[in-house]
Amino acid sequence: MKIDHLDTPALILDKSRMTRNIDAMTDRVRGFGIDLRPHLKTAKSADVARFAVAGNAGGITVATLSEAEYFFDNGFKDMTYAACIVPSKLDRVAALINRGAALKVITDNIDVARAMAEYTDARLKVLVEIDCGEHRTGVLPDSPELLEIAGILDAAPNVDLEGVLTHAGHSYSCRTTEAMTDVAEDERAAVVGAAEKLRAKGYPCPVVSAGSTPCAMFARDVTGLTEVRPGVYMFGDMFHVGLGTRKIEENAVTVLASVIAHRPAENQLYIDAGGLALSKDRATAAFDGADDCGFGRVCDVDTAEPIGDLFIESVHQEHGLVVSSAPLPFTRLAVGAKVRIMPNHVCMTAAAYEAYHVVDGGTDIVDTWGRCTGW
Repeated sequence: MKIDHLDTPALILDKSRMTRNIDAMTDRVRGFGIDLRPHLKTAKSADVARFAVAGNAGGITVATLSEAEYFFDNGFKDMTYAACIVPSKLDRVAALINRGAALKVITDNIDVARAMAEYTDARLKVLVEIDCGEHRTGVLPDSPELLEIAGILDAAPNVDLEGVLTHAGHSYSCRTTEAMTDVAEDERAAVVGAAEKLRAKGYPCPVVSAGSTPCAMFARDVTGLTEVRPGVYMFGDMFHVGLGTRKIEENAVTVLASVIAHRPAENQLYIDAGGLALSKDRATAAFDGADDCGFGRVCDVDTAEPIGDLFIESVHQEHGLVVSSAPLPFTRLAVGAKVRIMPNHVCMTAAAYEAYHVVDGGTDIVDTWGRCTGW
């Protein structure tokens, strides 16, 4: 089947682009001499994960317990659940561990650490989350809470204190390579410093884990880290094009859409991909000029190359408004014609779909890969 025979909207994944992105990150991290634990919160696909772990240590990162259950059922045992655990979710964690999963959880909370210390249905593996500057979750590396949490976990007979983990999400606020490199160094210093503090008090710290695609791509030094956990590098999106972490021709995921209406007098047309199909994320609004592509960049159905400067200016639930600074090519984009939209934020866009329609550098659908959903 050809791409343009699919019903729309549909999620398209170019396997050739994805594998080049994956191979580049694998080579970079292997060069550092540390482990790559790819984050699958964007891909949510066992088929993608098999490419992502090839040539690496085999561990993955997940953002939901639904992902952990799905990936375990598809043969992945070594997982880190990289969102702070709450006691009400420990039974689901225990169920996976008791089935054979090597699942690590994280916390930044003294009361949760106490709850895990008292938990007896499974032996828990726990990382303490460190705040390296994003100020989302995590304890500061020099905070007394770090040692208190570590002490509670290390003393518990049914808990293994595995180490420390951080995520420099504020790297996405950077606008230059130099700034991302500086954040990567701040991230490394914070988590390595926390590890050293734990070891100085006699606590085990075998894992020192950092994350984010910008930091993994632009770090100068990874001394003291044992692994990194980037994820969106596999696919890319228009926000990453603006950051400079991906080129537009490296973006691997697009949304197939149909032209459904023309408004020539206003130099506008509409497609059948709106807020649900593309998400309402406006990540590229952070950029000036051409790097801001509204709700997505309009691309050719066959080549996935941008068509002029066409972009999605606004969305309704099932409508996307396409505009351009030049006259729109209404003849080329007749009602019924198909286009591919390069998303603003691929993590949010892909979440609306149950499967990828896979191409391999061309227009033939060569496979369909499922995705997990829910929490």
